Amino acid sequence: MNRWLHTAASLCLGVLCLLPLGARAQAFPDHPVRLVVPFPPGGTTDILARMLGNALGTEWKQPVVIENKPGASGTIFSEQLARTPADGYTLMVTATHHVINPALYKNLRYDSRKDFTAVAQVAAVPNVLVVNPDFAARNQINSVADLIAYAKANPGKVNFGSAGTGGANHLSGELFKSMTGVSMVHIPYKGAAPALNDLLGGQIPIMFDSVPGVLQHIKAGKLRALAVTSLTRSAALPDVPTMDEAGVKGFEATAWFGLYAPGNMDPKLLAKISGDVLAALRSPSIQEQFAQQGALPGTMTQPEYASFVNAEMDKWAKVVNDAQITIQ
Repeated sequence: MNRWLHTAASLCLGVLCLLPLGARAQAFPDHPVRLVVPFPPGGTTDILARMLGNALGTEWKQPVVIENKPGASGTIFSEQLARTPADGYTLMVTATHHVINPALYKNLRYDSRKDFTAVAQVAAVPNVLVVNPDFAARNQINSVADLIAYAKANPGKVNFGSAGTGGANHLSGELFKSMTGVSMVHIPYKGAAPALNDLLGGQIPIMFDSVPGVLQHIKAGKLRALAVTSLTRSAALPDVPTMDEAGVKGFEATAWFGLYAPGNMDPKLLAKISGDVLAALRSPSIQEQFAQQGALPGTMTQPEYASFVNAEMDKWAKVVNDAQITIQ
């Protein structure tokens, strides 16, 4: 009897393997899915990935397991993902770093355009310039204008932290420096969460970070928000001016987050996963959760997102090269 069951199971498995790709795509997933964040826990990428993972787990009726695999601005796990089977069971949620890294790292052991499949844009969020309240009170910094005046009076003595060299929050700081003429020192960290911890502890005085990553600390009075980096105010911080309103005219630096899979994914499986992600992002639950974090859910189709990713690589390559930014 047991031998008969074993034979029957083997035959069933063989039949499943012979199913057309479209049928197998529709059956996806039939076991847990790994959703990897290539940054430490607690940052914006991690927050959004966990919200998306919960929604997809409900849709797929399979566990979506969040794993944090930080290192080298996301490049360490990106290299692993590039060598993973494109079966949909290992996916990555990462930040704008992914399209900036090719310009920063000259010896990446993967091809950023060929070795990944751009599945869906998860969210777009403005950064916000935040200051440690003790530093602000001690130096009478209550606005962007106050910060500019202080930095000009103390060249090279104001440090700003970031999640790592070349990331969206680092480039926000570099743009601020170039547009205001201030001299500040960049302090890169291995992720947004460690930088935020030092900002809260007073080891660094200011930081550009995404709204979701610092919103709870702003509301608790542990950080003071001076301005958001989008051209319109954030719904999560309606009383905080834009950088443009605060006097730095035309300033705009918005971060975005995306879902990736290994390259050469079967088109039917890609359509299945991207469609499920877009459906999850349209759900009232995700809309409300993202709004509370100051994030706008992605709405691009998969081809639109793939085109957007390629354009972003070109744009940030020029910014990095013009600013002569290098990995320290």
